Amino acid sequence: MSRPLFSPGEARPAQDTSAPASVTAAVGLLVLFELMSGFLQTGITPLLPELGDRHGIDDSALNWIVSVQLLAGAVMVPVFGRLGDLYGHRRMLRAALAAVAAGTFLVALAPVFWVLLTGRVLQGALVALLPLEIALVRDRLPVEQARRAIARLVGALTLGGLLGAVVMGAAAKAVHSVQLVLLVPAFLALLCVPVSFLAIPESVERAVGRPDWPGAVLLGLSLVCLLGGVSRVDQDGWMSAGVLLPLALFGALIAVWVRTQLRGAAPLVDLRAMKGRGVARLYLVSFFFGVMYFGSQSPNATFLAADPTTDGYGFGLTPLGISLVSLPGTLAALVTSGCTALIARHLGYRRTLVTAFGLMAAGFLALARLHDTVTDMVVAVSICGAGIGAALGAMPTVVVEATEPQHTGVASALYNNVKTVGGAIAGGAVASLLASHTGPHGTTPYEGGYTAVWLLCATCGLCAIAAVAGARAR
Repeated sequence: MSRPLFSPGEARPAQDTSAPASVTAAVGLLVLFELMSGFLQTGITPLLPELGDRHGIDDSALNWIVSVQLLAGAVMVPVFGRLGDLYGHRRMLRAALAAVAAGTFLVALAPVFWVLLTGRVLQGALVALLPLEIALVRDRLPVEQARRAIARLVGALTLGGLLGAVVMGAAAKAVHSVQLVLLVPAFLALLCVPVSFLAIPESVERAVGRPDWPGAVLLGLSLVCLLGGVSRVDQDGWMSAGVLLPLALFGALIAVWVRTQLRGAAPLVDLRAMKGRGVARLYLVSFFFGVMYFGSQSPNATFLAADPTTDGYGFGLTPLGISLVSLPGTLAALVTSGCTALIARHLGYRRTLVTAFGLMAAGFLALARLHDTVTDMVVAVSICGAGIGAALGAMPTVVVEATEPQHTGVASALYNNVKTVGGAIAGGAVASLLASHTGPHGTTPYEGGYTAVWLLCATCGLCAIAAVAGARAR
């Protein structure tokens, strides 16, 4: 049963009578932020091999550049979402943009690896942008207009990803300095901060209560334990104390966190709001999606950059070459994400999601079986991209529309958070898989390590299909 929006005696927020047209105009500014977000999220991928050379880290350790940002995002997403529900989504959007700008400059100027990772932690606020924007337009626009606005935001995120990969790859070829290249997204992120103070209206609906800081700390500690345990698998093995103890501590902390969220009057994530909504399986789908979406980025880049004469696989591609091979997949994602509403109108959201994850599973199976030529890679990546775009477009709408208006920030944040946790865990698992397929005296993984990664992603696609089958999607 749905809970009432307000308890007896609570003051209801004053309703804003401004015309939706003004909010619709502001969506254009939100689109700019998503373009920047996509640019930053994919722009670093073709540069990963060069960052490894600059900081003296091997291919398996490169996954932590992705994982650290996702780990930070897994904590920041529900925190920003809850604060947005309480104090205004526009206000928290500005704070997230400021954190992203600071982190991007740290990544660009980092003299040592730990400084780069610190910047990536601040960049974790990237994944909080879309949930805040979705909550803002869902709060201020009628349902149909909100759906179109969400589709535009997701499309902008995908387009930004396309531009980021191509522009950063081309810049790396022209400038030959990874530090100068990374300053491009840094100034782009900085530009978005003053733009956020322009004509963007604040959300009207407000949740009641206060921030759940103990819940945020518990969540953060539990994820650190999880990632810490997974990170030692390649060194100590799954049955070692260095792996089992952190994982056991993770289980204990997450159990305490769930208990506090269910019992607290103002939890960080209102898990009770999901009960009876039939969306629990959708969050499981989000986890599998995160594994596929984030877990394959770094391995694909390092595989394409590998020298076939010394490593026995790969194509020795430059950052620009890596970007161009990835381009068809990004274009496919852009098309399908933009057409999600149209596709779902004919198929329904359940079948749209099944199709999306079926495409991803097929694409990763193709990568595992056929990766001997650039053409094989392009075809497989394109199939994956088509599925990724459809899933990106459908998932937020399904989750948000199953949630009460004053909880849209937390709901969309939770979707992104679970997806981000999947990506963070995938980063650790991928690093372990690649490291376990590395010779005792080498730093370059065997080809079988990459095959194992792609098979893992394909398995997650099949699991996502099974989870969608039991979810109530429109």
